[in-house]
Amino acid sequence: QVQLVESGGGLVQAGGSLRLSCAASGRTFSNYAMGWFRQAPGKEREFVAAISGSGAITYYADSVKGRFTISRDNAKNTVYLQMNSLRPEDTAVYYCAARFGSGTTSSTRYQYPYWGQGTQVTVSS
Repeated sequence: QVQLVESGGGLVQAGGSLRLSCAASGRTFSNYAMGWFRQAPGKEREFVAAISGSGAITYYADSVKGRFTISRDNAKNTVYLQMNSLRPEDTAVYYCAARFGSGTTSSTRYQYPYWGQGTQVTVSS
């Protein structure tokens, strides 16, 4: 029902910024809540941020509150993750995920059936 492709990852120094994009296919993008997750080497995939279908509701992991901002442009079928004040601990592969249910958000990866392939974010110290 939806295919996701992440972009925007790269290498950045600590304190810098990156904006990740996730482009989605399909005509019903606004019916899907979207999330960003990340996975560092040797660690489990963890929740980063989520946004409802309309963009009215957002939810963040405590580790990124005040630094990251999730947003979406439904006209472009795209969700974004603006990452500021990056830290080496933010280094991970970042994944975009989608779940049907536009009125809710979820921090549980098992509730997201659709995933992109990920984009690498590396923050140097």
